[in-house]
Amino acid sequence: MKHRGRHRRRRRGKALRATLAGTALALTAAATLISASQATVADAPGALKPVAASDGAGQPALAEHRVPGRWLDRLASKMGRPVGVGTVLESADLPLRDAAGCSTAEKRSLPVEPAATRAYCFGGSDTRGWRAGAVTTSGDADDDGRWGGNRVILSGWTRGAEGGSMQGPAPGQGLAKVAFVDANDPGALRYTWALLAVPVDGGRDYRGLVSPLSGMVWYQDKLLVTTREGGRDALYVYDMDRIQRATVESDAVGRVRGGWAAHGYRFVLPAVGSYTLPGGDGTPRPATVSLDRSTSPDSLVASEWAPADGDRRTRLWRYALSRDPDRSGPLTTGSSGQAAPTEAYETKTTEVRGVLAYRSRWYLDRAAGSAGGHGTLWRQDTEGARAAGCGTDETRNCWSGGSGSLSYWQETGEVWSQSGRMLFALPLTSVERALG
Repeated sequence: MKHRGRHRRRRRGKALRATLAGTALALTAAATLISASQATVADAPGALKPVAASDGAGQPALAEHRVPGRWLDRLASKMGRPVGVGTVLESADLPLRDAAGCSTAEKRSLPVEPAATRAYCFGGSDTRGWRAGAVTTSGDADDDGRWGGNRVILSGWTRGAEGGSMQGPAPGQGLAKVAFVDANDPGALRYTWALLAVPVDGGRDYRGLVSPLSGMVWYQDKLLVTTREGGRDALYVYDMDRIQRATVESDAVGRVRGGWAAHGYRFVLPAVGSYTLPGGDGTPRPATVSLDRSTSPDSLVASEWAPADGDRRTRLWRYALSRDPDRSGPLTTGSSGQAAPTEAYETKTTEVRGVLAYRSRWYLDRAAGSAGGHGTLWRQDTEGARAAGCGTDETRNCWSGGSGSLSYWQETGEVWSQSGRMLFALPLTSVERALG
């Protein structure tokens, strides 16, 4: 993966931080009544349990696969020269409404404690029938928080998955798209869409990625996306310098009469590679991911999805990211072409929708126990677990119930997530204060 110096800006002014952090929003939505299935102190999952390196089943190695370069070159020769993120942002003409312009029903999905300090909502016309799942930002892409001079948020969505589980959408559904959000002006966010795709037929065509999007990490010029297609889990890899323009406005995907279509969207990202796991029902399956810049080297952390009524614990992993400027894949691999975890843990927290790690602490976003309820954000380490309280009876159902993945923008100190049509952020320091 070639290091691109043109994307690197190291200056971090205090005024810029203050602008992005902003003043806490006066969010008008009242907290919803906490459901009867409340998370309390008695439900605390306890400390993380390290998984021994000798436990091969608990420490899954990811096998790296690359789409042949000639496939990608052939596709580009037919579709036209690829473009970068800056070109996509120039087409960002759809406004994200500020919290004040969002409905009470939309804002009901926001966390109760700690409260969001910034919140926005997507339009209904282009997200109806789609489910939000994954978030990453240019704070992941580069440690100065910018990509080519732009502040960017990526928001992943899956068609036909509204109200479904993380196990996947119904058959025949599940196209995946990403909103490229221009976040240069915190008071006027705008976005446009790009469809995620997979090259086929030797690069002569592409198909849509059919998978829920439950985790994304944008690291340098690569975007890693958790996928579940046909019962097989993988991390697909996309190149942010290989974004293609669609030339025909059509609901079709791929090569059509007169050009190329991307389900009506202007841009399409063809996958450049993937990381897969060995088969077998007992193999752990990373379902959500995030970036941790507090380690050396930077690392990818992952959590699997384990149902509450299951008979085993949820497993967590950390994978090292490569510093080799000549590598095309972002993960560090051995001579066998596999990326092995550098850390692995088990936790009693189930139904994890988002995972975050910073220094020795892990933050796990547990889904709500009932429709319309609120979930729990647990902070865990090898010593114990804590969650914020928002009631007089030690209630811990204080987080957003339907939120997706978590992403920490280290340069601004903000944690980003989304729930329903709401995209929101809050300082990690406010999470720590709420946890005590």
